[in-house]
Amino acid sequence: MDSFFEAISKNSLLLYALLAALVASVVGGIIGSYVIVKRIAFISGSISHSVLAGIGFFLWLERTQQIAFASPLQGALLAGVASAMLIGWIHLKYRQREDAVIAAVWSVGTAIGVLFISQTPGYNVELTNFLVGNLLWVSPQDLIFLSILDIAVILTCYLLHYRLLAICFDEDQARLQGLSVNRLYLLLLSLIAVTVVLLMQVVGIMLVMTMLTLPATVANLFTNKLSRMMGISILLSMAFCFVGMFLSFHLDWPAGATIALVAGITYAITLLAAYRKK
Repeated sequence: MDSFFEAISKNSLLLYALLAALVASVVGGIIGSYVIVKRIAFISGSISHSVLAGIGFFLWLERTQQIAFASPLQGALLAGVASAMLIGWIHLKYRQREDAVIAAVWSVGTAIGVLFISQTPGYNVELTNFLVGNLLWVSPQDLIFLSILDIAVILTCYLLHYRLLAICFDEDQARLQGLSVNRLYLLLLSLIAVTVVLLMQVVGIMLVMTMLTLPATVANLFTNKLSRMMGISILLSMAFCFVGMFLSFHLDWPAGATIALVAGITYAITLLAAYRKK
């Protein structure tokens, strides 16, 4: 344990990695709770894979067109929000089954990303980090960008919590109360997209669903009240990140995969314990 804390104090990369994980955990716990209550967990999977289109396009711009400001992280954010809006718009306007829309956006977004990546010269180390996660690649600029996103999501949820709560539990009742259900639904999907980008820095595109849903799912085993669920989920997410990073440091495992594995094992243990009590 001492060596881990000593490494954090001496290695700025490890410190930035831990701070990024904790920043992402706060938003992950909040938005993940909305996702579980609303039962739209697979939307996070669709958005997380569709951000590959933005990453691939911005990498292509950066390396072939020499556009320096084209950051893959910014591309991921734009593609994530765009895919969230597309899923919501098709679902609301054409009343299509949500799972079919999710599958379509998931596959098309991934395909676009692969096409741009295939046209991008060089070995895409950055792409590998986005796919499987690499916390040690978090720069001070990335941390600032992630913190701004984090604060924006927290403020939005604080100001609109009861409205988001209403559409998560009963959309018909929310309409009777005069709430703009469609706009709130699109906003929630946008918040999910931003959260996906935050968590992507921690565990990578392939494991985003784990960190978005499992902390909230475990928290839901202990309480049915959403505010408490969010608090427990945030603490669990932080604990998963810290324990995962600690284990990855000592075992020389990939941090993102280790964090996701810790979350999965915790969920399995708590689920078994809950059913034994019944």
